Amino acid sequence: MHTQDTEGFLLPRSRQANERLHALIPGGAHTYAKGDDQYPENLAPVISHGRGAHVWDVDGNRYIEYGSGLRSVSLGHAHPRVTEAVRRELDRGSNFVRPSIVEVEAAERFLATVPTADMVKFAKNGSDATTAAVRLARAVTGRPRVALCADHPFFSVDDWFIGTTPMSAGIPAATTELTVSFPYGDLAATEELLTRYQDEIACLILEPATHSEPPPGYLAGLRDLADRHGCVLVFDEMITGFRWSEAGAQGLYGVVPDLSTFGKALGNGFAVSALAGRRDLMERGGLRASGDRVFLLSTTHGAETHSLAAAMAVQTVYAEEGVTARLHALGERLAAGVRAAAAAAGVGEHVVVRGRASNLVFATLDENLRPSQPYRTLFLRRLLADGVLAPSFVVSSALDDADIDRTVDVVAEACAVYRKALDAADPTPWLEGRAVKPVFRRLV
Repeated sequence: MHTQDTEGFLLPRSRQANERLHALIPGGAHTYAKGDDQYPENLAPVISHGRGAHVWDVDGNRYIEYGSGLRSVSLGHAHPRVTEAVRRELDRGSNFVRPSIVEVEAAERFLATVPTADMVKFAKNGSDATTAAVRLARAVTGRPRVALCADHPFFSVDDWFIGTTPMSAGIPAATTELTVSFPYGDLAATEELLTRYQDEIACLILEPATHSEPPPGYLAGLRDLADRHGCVLVFDEMITGFRWSEAGAQGLYGVVPDLSTFGKALGNGFAVSALAGRRDLMERGGLRASGDRVFLLSTTHGAETHSLAAAMAVQTVYAEEGVTARLHALGERLAAGVRAAAAAAGVGEHVVVRGRASNLVFATLDENLRPSQPYRTLFLRRLLADGVLAPSFVVSSALDDADIDRTVDVVAEACAVYRKALDAADPTPWLEGRAVKPVFRRLV
């Protein structure tokens, strides 16, 4: 049971578990986006287990969950067809001294799902794949610089990207200087960048779409710019893969990159990512090409059989059950409900839902319509106390209409409090502690 009085909503076991986490794990979590600084003070639940679209914390509270596994669990927790596929591999061994037959089966299945690629190599996390794409682009072009889209929040834990963020401690300036940026949707600015660094930029790397649709002709224009300037076009499809279409944004928009990277939804929470692309590029990391070899991807656990079995099951479920369409339908219902609830409470300009229906985020704006961490804190606190765990509004297919309607009811209650704070021009009395913080910041 949850209470609308957040002062009475206590998480004693979660608080104790968070103390243990911080004592043993830097940041108290293995992903900064899962840190308790992202949640209201003393309201950072530590999860016991999940099933479908619901999770339970160690205090026994149940939540409707959004953004599951940082967008990775798109089918819901413990999806039966995925867990069964994994279970079939459990007694067959997980890792061998030579490739398993599962590796070729998983590659065939992936390339049938993403037919715009010729070859694929699997890894465990997105950073492995994006950094391999960057290394390969540098090798095949002989150029040192990487151009990334400045409007997209994250590409890799590796130096070529993290050096561009406020958390750049420990990364040499010489490394960071080799990364330049371009704005999303602006072909003229990108061409100017390519001209300024003529014959120096190895690749353009970007998410093909995020919280807004690409402007008409934009992706095709990037394809043309990459071709004319001799650089590699890389689509980071970690988020767009499966959520936009089974073949990612490239499948939906019909623009083929040279290389692309997939992850997150690919394993429904199991650790698997993929680098895919043109044969002539990918073979540079193989045994059948001439010239200098590229150390493309070589990971001990990259072909662990359970995760590859999970990935194949995920692709089967998406194809047979129309999951992408369901994600969009659920997201449309949620977005419409939240917008109506916010408008009814008089905060329609302040609690703003954005993004493709399958990948919704929300913005919390202050009385001057500026993004506000204190107002985000107020909003999250009210949602949590009423059983909605929502750092975003990214849906999973395990949600049902009742979950969405309950979420909208909780949002309506939160928006009523939000209105009171706006009227007072000060959310502080409703925060009950410090405000949440952005992940990327220079100081703790």
